[in-house]
Amino acid sequence: MSIPQVTLSSGNARTMPVLGLGTAADPFPAPETVIEAVLEAIELGYRMFDTASVYQTEEALGEAISQALSLGIIKSRDEVFITSKIWCSDNHGDRVISALQKTLQNLKMEYLDQYLIHFPVSLKPGTPFPFNPEDVVSMDIKSVWTAMEECQILGLTKTIGVSNFSCKKLSDILAFAKIPPAVNQVEMNPSWQQGKLMEYCHANGIMIAAYSPLGGPGAFWGSKGVLESKVLMEIAESKGKSVAQVALRWVYEQGVVIVMKSFNKERLKQNLEIFDWELTNEESKKIADIPQSKAGLALWFISENGPFKSLEELWDGEI
Repeated sequence: MSIPQVTLSSGNARTMPVLGLGTAADPFPAPETVIEAVLEAIELGYRMFDTASVYQTEEALGEAISQALSLGIIKSRDEVFITSKIWCSDNHGDRVISALQKTLQNLKMEYLDQYLIHFPVSLKPGTPFPFNPEDVVSMDIKSVWTAMEECQILGLTKTIGVSNFSCKKLSDILAFAKIPPAVNQVEMNPSWQQGKLMEYCHANGIMIAAYSPLGGPGAFWGSKGVLESKVLMEIAESKGKSVAQVALRWVYEQGVVIVMKSFNKERLKQNLEIFDWELTNEESKKIADIPQSKAGLALWFISENGPFKSLEELWDGEI
């Protein structure tokens, strides 16, 4: 199964598969679960894999890629696109490069294809996860992003980007960045369509990568608003597709990248079956009218005495 690719605007014209496998799970998954799922995904044709230091899946993902190479399922590390993210406790200019080096050590790789700032928030250096609201501190985005740029210059990662950034916070980076973010990975699905952010990112050459494209059901903050949507159910029934396939197809038609987490082989296969059909204009209009609600509010970063005293401040009024 051949997955379409997009070319990112920064990072030496790096191409990125439009559909990949995420490895975030609550509770944290067992290493063997991740290894098995990644190997199955590679056999099915997946070539993009997403992890983060806070997911505790970097080592398992790296082991899976090593096994895939040993088994001859892939011939070279270059055949896969690997994304990881720096956690908030390392969102300090003097900690970024060492955090990426630790990630590469976990993955047993010489480079990442993409390294993202996980949240536009800093925690006190070395703060463990989970953390307390009083551990949230002001973020010096200029020093952090400058260090991210250095990671790309050093060849430790092919591209750099962000996750969970609003239009305003992207604007703050673009005001001084020598290397602009290639990607902004955010929650996006038919129940949270991100129209304003999509428009801003498109205008500034930033690719959106959609996580929780099915609303994150089962996650500790997730919503069933997508999988239980009557609109999506009706469209799915009329097309002989699953609700998940309709939701993923809608995301794909927005011209973004999809990061989909599933450790079920049959669902991994079904998720690939979204490229040889399309939604009608009428169906797209019905989906556009679905009530909107963000599931991942990140309330744990809000505190009375911290840098973000409200959701309004954290998300800059964009929820």
